[in-house]
Amino acid sequence: MADKCTVKDILARKGQGKITTLTAYDAATARMLDESGIDILLVGDSLGMVLLGYDSTVPVTMAEMLHHCRAVRRGTMRALLVGDMPFGSFQAGLSEAVANGVRFLKEGGCDGVKIEGGQEMAEVVRALTRAGVPVMGHLGLTPQTAGQLGGFKVQGRDLESARKLLLDAQSLAEAGVFAIVLECVPGALAGIVTRQVAVPTIGIGAGPECDGQVLVINDLLGLSERHTPSFVKKYADLAPQVREAVTAFRDEVRSGAFPAAEHTFAAKNDFSSLLGGN
Repeated sequence: MADKCTVKDILARKGQGKITTLTAYDAATARMLDESGIDILLVGDSLGMVLLGYDSTVPVTMAEMLHHCRAVRRGTMRALLVGDMPFGSFQAGLSEAVANGVRFLKEGGCDGVKIEGGQEMAEVVRALTRAGVPVMGHLGLTPQTAGQLGGFKVQGRDLESARKLLLDAQSLAEAGVFAIVLECVPGALAGIVTRQVAVPTIGIGAGPECDGQVLVINDLLGLSERHTPSFVKKYADLAPQVREAVTAFRDEVRSGAFPAAEHTFAAKNDFSSLLGGN
């Protein structure tokens, strides 16, 4: 097995090779991704929409995030494990942000946390890193505050917003993040940001010039039947196969075809006496 991936390893990959990141929410999936050589496993608050049925990531709680982080940790040996700090867990003050960040490491088994926001979150990043909590930043489309951004739309298309995103990225890098997720920004802008900051950028809908890429595992596998963003490449289309398999199970149970003899345990004794009357 390859050596454990560390924050230092990710920083060293700046400009040296594409960093692979996927979301994971359970131990079984984490084990498959880890054994496949993925560098970073992100327990995203996207689990609120992907697994829990919420309309957005906003309702996701610390308890829910820590529950899934612990599960993913049990399936992860090599990858760097990063947990999303949910909405409300780092905005109320530095002491609360640090306390919650520490919980991700102590209770969730994470190697670091991810927070959304730019220059306004620089002090939070500094406080977390001073406390020994590695931080990944997240700019562009930030789902926790998508309502303020006009919805789930591409960010940084005009010069003013592009300049702000670059300043945000530089501010986060100076504050101590070890990487920055760039979500739904023009590829040309992502390339400029990547060249202008000293830490790796991880793109999702941000083009090929980032230092790495991340996707939601359910989107990659074609398991999500919600709207799939245009930047997603489906490497499989498993949802129809799941429906087909479940339908076949239903029909075979109803017809009596399942379970067949090969799915049934044989007895070591004659149980006919249990019928009574003997």
